[in-house]
Amino acid sequence: MIMNVLGYAAHFSKDALAPYRFLRREPRIDDVVIEILYCGVCHSDLHQVRNDWGGSSYPMVPGHEIVGRVISVGQEVTRFKQGDHVGVGCMVDSCRHCGPCENGLEQYCEDLPTYTYNSVDRHDHMPTFGGYSEKIVVSEKFVLKIPKGLDLKGAAPLLCAGITTWSPLRHWRVGKGSRVAVIGLGGLGHMGLKLAKAMGAEVTLFTRSPGKAQDARRLGADNVVVSTDDRQMKAVKGRFELIIDTVPNVHDLNPYLPTLAIDGTLVLVGYLGDLEPMLNSAPLIMGRKSVAGSVIGGIAETQEMLDFCGEHGIVSDIEVIRIQEINAAYERMLKSDVKYRFVIDLESLRS
Repeated sequence: MIMNVLGYAAHFSKDALAPYRFLRREPRIDDVVIEILYCGVCHSDLHQVRNDWGGSSYPMVPGHEIVGRVISVGQEVTRFKQGDHVGVGCMVDSCRHCGPCENGLEQYCEDLPTYTYNSVDRHDHMPTFGGYSEKIVVSEKFVLKIPKGLDLKGAAPLLCAGITTWSPLRHWRVGKGSRVAVIGLGGLGHMGLKLAKAMGAEVTLFTRSPGKAQDARRLGADNVVVSTDDRQMKAVKGRFELIIDTVPNVHDLNPYLPTLAIDGTLVLVGYLGDLEPMLNSAPLIMGRKSVAGSVIGGIAETQEMLDFCGEHGIVSDIEVIRIQEINAAYERMLKSDVKYRFVIDLESLRS
């Protein structure tokens, strides 16, 4: 049965989000129907709503950091049952047969993943709508188990902010004694600090704001370097095996390249767009250093991250809001006025 669902949507790039009723697809035999309890508010939600990257389709119901409760399952579903607490991240499907998909890298599907919102279902061609809503229908393969004991509200941002920082930490084999730095202390950055520390790394925060040092250390940073201080930057020359850059806007990467160790890598996870200014190739060539990019993670890797967070009691630092406060939350996000992720309590939509 097709479901009539209430959510919050933008109808144009300059519109405020407002209540909106829409249709969810009829569940298929491998689908899980989920009552959404909490949904994190990602900076990319704001970019998509305002068409900052182009390609936004309206009406748009954002949200891809979803935690909920299973209402029902299709007859071929084996991994979930009614009442289970589950998560849904940035993807709800992929082609499932290309090389990346067959190797657990659905985020790099050659035919592009089906995104949780602002995308089109590859079977019935209905638009996808995200987690700022009452319910969602997702294929079992793209549903994740939330470990028992993990705070459900704080777990929601793990489905994007958590996996976005976990994936490069795992890919570049961070472990005990690794020297890792994180650029920026926001939704992504604070998760990078927590995860890298729990993996056993020596962790440094790069920030332009000296006032963030105390909070950074609380979150797991062993050291804090003010990136505008030449003396502090020179003191960490050649230091880091991996730098995770979480800054979501245009910025100069060149000051950070000399701080990479030989064979070190700076990984961009926070910004989509042209790099400005141009990279100085000298530090790269003279130290076999790299600048790379990374985006979320595959389903198996995301489950691995959730299980790790369950074992170590890691969740995001959040501020819970009602859905009616979402437009004010967007304005606060633009001012970096949140520590460190808004999470919508969807009970506010039903009450």
